[in-house]
Amino acid sequence: MVDREKIKQAVRLFLEGIGEDPNREGLRETPDRIARMWEEFESMRSFDMKLFEEFGSYNEMVLVKDIRFYSFCEHHLLPFFGKVHIAYIPDGVICGLSKLVRAVRSFALRPQVQERLTEEIADFLERELKPQGVGVVIEAEHLCMSIRGAMSPGHLTVTSALRGVFLKDMRTREEFLKLVKS
Repeated sequence: MVDREKIKQAVRLFLEGIGEDPNREGLRETPDRIARMWEEFESMRSFDMKLFEEFGSYNEMVLVKDIRFYSFCEHHLLPFFGKVHIAYIPDGVICGLSKLVRAVRSFALRPQVQERLTEEIADFLERELKPQGVGVVIEAEHLCMSIRGAMSPGHLTVTSALRGVFLKDMRTREEFLKLVKS
């Protein structure tokens, strides 16, 4: 649950802490804007993943590529963003493709690290779908690396999480990775 007043107080203190006047024209509404933004994120993080359909015999790979996402580095609260590629091999249960997009958004819209985000998406889909296997690859640019620290924009960090046949069967893994690259 988002506490709007705490967020507004914190943003005002932050602005004062960096030497800004939170009452000046351009910043006056910033605390409230940021609180509303986090309320929006909170509403987008919840969705009903239980809307699965029994599909019977379909047991080939389902892949959704290039799911755009935005998240916040939990170390610096700066954005990181990129694409998620998700594949699973059903074992009698499929989900609507938009559920995969919503799952990504649900885990991404919070302070996060890319490695955990990758694992959380894979674990969630494995738990909910009980598929033969799940593969998740995330490619992201981290502004904490682009605009501070190394100050080197344009680099992509790639993480993966493989479960079931994606981990155990080299051919399935190779097919998934080849499709992601194509």
